[in-house]
Amino acid sequence: MAKKDKTAHVSETPATQLLRAHGVAFTEHPYDYVEHGGSAESARQLGLDEHMVVKTLVMQDQDARPLIVLMHGDRKVSTKNLARQIGAKSVEPCRPEVANRHSGYLVGGTSPFGTRRQMPVYIEESILELPRIAINGGRRGYLVQLDPQVCVQLLAARPVQCALDA
Repeated sequence: MAKKDKTAHVSETPATQLLRAHGVAFTEHPYDYVEHGGSAESARQLGLDEHMVVKTLVMQDQDARPLIVLMHGDRKVSTKNLARQIGAKSVEPCRPEVANRHSGYLVGGTSPFGTRRQMPVYIEESILELPRIAINGGRRGYLVQLDPQVCVQLLAARPVQCALDA
């Protein structure tokens, strides 16, 4: 019963404002945020397959230029493969405080939609084959489900192949 009550109190985020402004159909899925629980925890609480839960990772290239990588919850990013595919010398995750500054969201609540700073977005190619994905809605403990093609349409996300088994 608590889930229903919680759903009624989800307030707008920059991500949901952007999605609504573009008429994107999405469903809201609040859950109890657990520090370092990641996609495994949100998938478990919401009864979802972790493969369809998409992580939003803020990374940077060798010149500290930020970028976003969208990856399956049950996979890791091969930074070597990613760097090669995007023409960078190297790619590494941003430190949490740097990621927060670039995105305008707290790590654990980062959405690729409505970020503070415009950043290139790369999406693991196989995500686009899924009928629906669950992705952060701009707050810790809050996922939205939508068509993965929205990432290409709204974010100009470029497909890459850089997934590793987690």
